[in-house]
Amino acid sequence: MNKLISILAIILLMFAGCGGSRKSGNDSDTFITINVRTSYPQKELILQDFMDVEYIALETGGEFYTQGVVLDIGKNYILLRNRVNDGNIYVFDRNGKGLRVINRRGQGPEEYLWNTFTMLDEENGEIFVNDNSKNSILVYDLFGNFKRHIRHQEGVRYGMLHNFDSESWIFKNETRDREASTPSFFIKSKHDGSIVKEIIIPFEEWKTPIQSVRNPENNSVFSIGPSAHSDITPYQGQWILVELSSDTVYRYFPDHSMSPFWVRTPSIQSTNPEIFVLPGIFTDDYYFFRIYTKDYNFDTQRGSDEIQLMYNKEARKIFEYVIFNNDYSDRRRISMSRRTLNDEIAFWQSIEADILLEDYENGVLNGKLKEIAAGLKEEDNPVIMLVKHKR
Repeated sequence: MNKLISILAIILLMFAGCGGSRKSGNDSDTFITINVRTSYPQKELILQDFMDVEYIALETGGEFYTQGVVLDIGKNYILLRNRVNDGNIYVFDRNGKGLRVINRRGQGPEEYLWNTFTMLDEENGEIFVNDNSKNSILVYDLFGNFKRHIRHQEGVRYGMLHNFDSESWIFKNETRDREASTPSFFIKSKHDGSIVKEIIIPFEEWKTPIQSVRNPENNSVFSIGPSAHSDITPYQGQWILVELSSDTVYRYFPDHSMSPFWVRTPSIQSTNPEIFVLPGIFTDDYYFFRIYTKDYNFDTQRGSDEIQLMYNKEARKIFEYVIFNNDYSDRRRISMSRRTLNDEIAFWQSIEADILLEDYENGVLNGKLKEIAAGLKEEDNPVIMLVKHKR
């Protein structure tokens, strides 16, 4: 396996050139080399210049009180839950009208203990609830009626589910301390969980950005790591696949072919402390990512800083970026280090009603957001901000 990885690394470096870039064989986008030890120039951007922004005020009242954690969004529906584990799945339409609340939490065979990840499949009219505590996926219709039960594959911890196509979903293998020969990703049937494709991304030794320390007094474990990122990102009909133990990020295509997207240097296997490249949002003009150093000191409570970076496709250069939301007049910053939902919606953000009201009273809101805030009450549901790819 080490010989295989060495050969792969040589091929990739030849492909990348001396820190530069070249066209990939599958489309006109650029293959990138990222040096994690280099300082990059800074650049400021306005979010609305390259993304569309939509605000959805959720209906409030009756059973429709939610803390506004988005589970998934389709063309017609939004699924949300609360931060606490009460089992509720709130179904709203894309205009923010509350339709129903589904709750199938319980110990029974048709119930979930914890809706770890929830995926909406509008095409087939189904909701997939991944419950890692029960090692299973439970499938319901859009009204919460149970349809079928899919057991997890033995020895595999399932990550967030994504619609690969109408018949299958794709997910990351979240099993810790994996061997290099085990699949990093799976594509499986939505109907019975059978394997459609195993995707192996070679690496030398399994790496994680998570650090943990055990408290000897009560045997509890405290862990720290980077904020959420996407190991699987839908992008222009393709998938960007990230195995953090590998130096290469890949594009994966609907026909199951795969090609390198970027390579990092020096190798994750040689940095000490380990330095990770974590993906963010991919747009028509920019690729966003961040550099995370695994050096948190539990005694001083310092370390593990993140550097926010972007690759400008037109300039073919990497910058350290700051992005401002133009719907705020006080230069409100926004990060592109998010999980991507689908090809339409890059990411979401939940904005509490009381915070919006305070901003409205301070006169810092513009446009549609200002209009929405003018009609809010402090106890209303959060407003959902959708950041969408320009079409």
